[in-house]
Amino acid sequence: MPNPVFAGLPTSIFQHMTILAQAHDALNLGQGFPDQDGPMALREVAARALVDGPNQYPPSKGLGVLRQAVAGHARQFYGLSYDPEDEVLVTSGGTEAIAGSLMALAGQGDEVVMIEPTYDSYRPMAEAVGAVVKTVKLAPPGWRLTEEVLRAAIGPGTRAVLINSPHNPAGRVFSREEMETLAKVVLETDAVVICDEVYEHLVFDGLPHIPLATLPGMRERCVRIGSAGKIFSLTGWKVGWVTGPRELVGLVFKAHQFLTFTTPPALQTGVAHGLRHEMDFPRALTARLQGNRDILAAGLTRLGFAVQPCEGTYFLTADISNLTNEKDFAFCERLIREAGVALIPLSAFFKSGTPDTFVRFAFCKQQSLIEQSLERLEKYFTVP
Repeated sequence: MPNPVFAGLPTSIFQHMTILAQAHDALNLGQGFPDQDGPMALREVAARALVDGPNQYPPSKGLGVLRQAVAGHARQFYGLSYDPEDEVLVTSGGTEAIAGSLMALAGQGDEVVMIEPTYDSYRPMAEAVGAVVKTVKLAPPGWRLTEEVLRAAIGPGTRAVLINSPHNPAGRVFSREEMETLAKVVLETDAVVICDEVYEHLVFDGLPHIPLATLPGMRERCVRIGSAGKIFSLTGWKVGWVTGPRELVGLVFKAHQFLTFTTPPALQTGVAHGLRHEMDFPRALTARLQGNRDILAAGLTRLGFAVQPCEGTYFLTADISNLTNEKDFAFCERLIREAGVALIPLSAFFKSGTPDTFVRFAFCKQQSLIEQSLERLEKYFTVP
C-alpha cells in the first residue's frame, strides 16, 4: 500500500498554476524564485572548485569551510555562538533541513504545532513521520501571533513547534514582542522549536529579524534553518543548513545521513565564499525587492486590491473581496486565462481552505516584469 499522506496529496498549487500560466503565456508572479542569479564571484569560486575537484563525497555534515562560515554568519548578525564541529549541519536546501528536523525531533503520535498559513511542504512531512499536526491560525488583516492563539495550540503534549519568520506566505516578520510571547509559552512545556529562517535577510523598512534562539532560555530549544538559495538568489543550488545545540543537531544529522547524506562540495565552497565575502549582495537585494514591493503594492491598491502589509520575504498578499465574489482559486485561474498574470490563492496554505479571498504575489522578479504585470492587470480591470 502507498503512504496515504503522499498518495492523497493533490497536484501542488504551484505546479497547477505554473502549467496553466505556461499554457496561456501568462507572466508568472506565482512561484517564488528570482529571475536573476546571485553574485558572479560566488559562482566563479564554485565553478573553479567543480573543475579542480575533488568531486567525491564530502563529509556528511558538510565541508569544514562552510560550517565555519555558517557559524561566523550567526555570530556576526545575531551574536549566536555555534561550534562548527557539531552544532552546524549542511543540508541539501532548506526543505531537506526541515524534513530532517521533523524526522529527528518528532515521531509517531507526537504533536507538532505549525503556524497557518503554512508553507505547503510542512504538514505532509510531519504527517508522514506519524506526527499529529496542530495549528496556530493567523487572522487577517494583521496576521499576528497572540498569546491566546499560541496557548490554544501549544501545551503539555507538544513535542515540536515549527515557525517560519520571515513568514511565507503572509509576509510577516514577527516582532520581538510576538517572539517573546512564543518563548514564554514554549518554556512552560518540553517542546523544541524548528525555526525556518530562510528569508532572514529579506526584511524591509529597517525592521529587525529576531531569531527565537536569541531570547533567554531558547538557544537550547531551537534549531535554526538557513538557505543560501534565498540569501544569494541561487535557489537551484539547494544548499541549506541547520544550527543549534549539539544534542538537537546531532539528532537531525542522523536523519540527514539517510536522506541526502551530503551536498555537492563545489557548491558548498561557493556558499562559504559568499557568507564571508559577498554579504553586500543580500543587502542590495533587499533594497531592490523593497522597491518592487512598493511598486506592486501601489499598483494593486489603485486597482482595488486590499493590499496587506508586507514586512519581508518575496511575497505580497491582497484581499480580492472588493473586486469579485469569486473564491481565490477561481479568481487566480481566471486571471491567468484572461489577464495573462499568474498568482497563487492563499487558501492553499490553510488546511481548512479558508480564508479564501486572498491571493499571493511574488515580487522577486525584475522591476520590468512587475510593471508589465501591473499593465496587464490595469488593462484587464479597466476594460469597459
